[in-house]
Amino acid sequence: MLTNLALLVVVAGIFTIFVAVPNVYGHGLGGDQAEPLTFGDMEVTVRTEVTPSDITIGDIDDINLSVRFFDTLTDTTLEKVTYRVEVWQSGELLARNLFYDLDGTLDVEIRPSPSCSEAMLVKCTTYGGSEHVSAPGALFVQGEGKPTITGPLFVKGGLYNVRVDIEGATSPKTLLANLLSYDTFISVAQEQNFLFKTANAEEVPVIVKTYYDDVDNFHFDTTDNSISFDMPFDWTPDYVDLVEVVHEEVRVPKSFTPYAEGKQFKGYVNGVEIDQRALLNDPYSYDDTNVVHFLITKNTLEMINETLGEENHSNPKMDLKLVPLSDIAKNSAEFYLVDKETFEQAPTTVNISWDGSYGAGSQIPFEIAFFNEDEKLIQDIRYAAILIDKDNQEIKRFTGSDTVLPGIHAPEGIDVLKMHIPSQGQYRIDVIVYGTGLDYAEKYSGIGSTLVEIGPDLQDSMVSSEIPSWIKTNAEWWVSGDIDDDSFVQGIQYLIKEDIITIPNTTQDKIAESNEIPGWIKTNAEWWVSGDIDDDSFVQGIQYLIKEGILRLDS
Repeated sequence: MLTNLALLVVVAGIFTIFVAVPNVYGHGLGGDQAEPLTFGDMEVTVRTEVTPSDITIGDIDDINLSVRFFDTLTDTTLEKVTYRVEVWQSGELLARNLFYDLDGTLDVEIRPSPSCSEAMLVKCTTYGGSEHVSAPGALFVQGEGKPTITGPLFVKGGLYNVRVDIEGATSPKTLLANLLSYDTFISVAQEQNFLFKTANAEEVPVIVKTYYDDVDNFHFDTTDNSISFDMPFDWTPDYVDLVEVVHEEVRVPKSFTPYAEGKQFKGYVNGVEIDQRALLNDPYSYDDTNVVHFLITKNTLEMINETLGEENHSNPKMDLKLVPLSDIAKNSAEFYLVDKETFEQAPTTVNISWDGSYGAGSQIPFEIAFFNEDEKLIQDIRYAAILIDKDNQEIKRFTGSDTVLPGIHAPEGIDVLKMHIPSQGQYRIDVIVYGTGLDYAEKYSGIGSTLVEIGPDLQDSMVSSEIPSWIKTNAEWWVSGDIDDDSFVQGIQYLIKEDIITIPNTTQDKIAESNEIPGWIKTNAEWWVSGDIDDDSFVQGIQYLIKEGILRLDS
């Protein structure tokens, strides 16, 4: 329970973090929403959802697929809609049929059936329902019933493409001159079991829960206790642009010391290290098992493509690697949320933890976890946070990068926020939960605050002294296009010459640009200027340029 002081802090934080949630929606667990298209004076789109939202192959006999067609400007559902629904996986068509719905929200019962001897799986798919009299070929069920699709759908884990064409709307007889076509994606999980032997010949079982495709080439390396595996993936930029997130889950017993509770991890995709937000450690869901999530977003996929170059576009696989790190001393704070209107306690508890070796002057990765009344993680949550100093001055507000959708999305109920802490002392972190799911369900919404005490920084830094402010100004001008690459490079030359930053081992002392600087370096510079990443994270990008010969050190 919170102390009286902490409860006062919670109430005080209410007025600093309340933001109204508009009627907008976005990608969520077990569902997706396509980009809107113009239809008359409306901006219309399709949202697809499956129930239950987290499907694991073998656990579910029937699934409800819901397709809603609506105006995003008014959140109004259009009526009397004729849908053409297609379901694809890995480039193979599994189902295609017309459906009609009176109120604009189509519900179809999916009945997975794995037995199919046809070379083309779609030939094994059957459809149930009656043809609507005014929409030829479109299946419709009167009353409480639903049309059905029976066939080889959702019998294998992975990413499914639900493609929806709107052939008619507002009347069953109204056909659109130009079809409105939408692509949405739904992930279905399957569990694969593996066993590895440690250096001491101990056998350790591992479960990989894949939401994307079959994993293969599972390997355990006794030299660093790392786990690696791969799976099919299309790295072409056009496809990457369609993917919201690639989700893989690794479960290892806590009894295996390198993966015991309290461990932290590094993750790699195709040999490129991914950010902490893309690798989430969940020691909460199981008493005896650590769950580590790879949540690789579109931005991370694009960064990997830019890092590895065009030859990665033809790579047919995604290689994932998980490496355990040494023990850390964690600090933590826990508090409950209250309803933003009644101030009554909400069924949501928030735990904020961080590595105690991080301190003043650094970018501290705070892990934020959200729990329900049963002490289970709350999935598919959207939240925001604010860092406030001891003088009650706001330092930084974290609301997510989406310009339309409010909040940061934490699909597994855990997230990592990097906050720059300017000096030692006490700070307040305010948290607001907007809701869960595509429609921002309010059951777990609320607001709350906690106090954290930050000491000195004990981390090794790649920055030996303060970077001059004019370097950051140079970076800002470079990002905006006001200065060219050469001018930006001159600033980096200064940092190295003055020993302000450390660089890869070399005897050279002058930088010359040899290749085009990757776009993600400019993104890093933009984040550095805005305070979203710290000096060390920015310098890591510079080190990469030098190591890869993109910025060459000439003798």
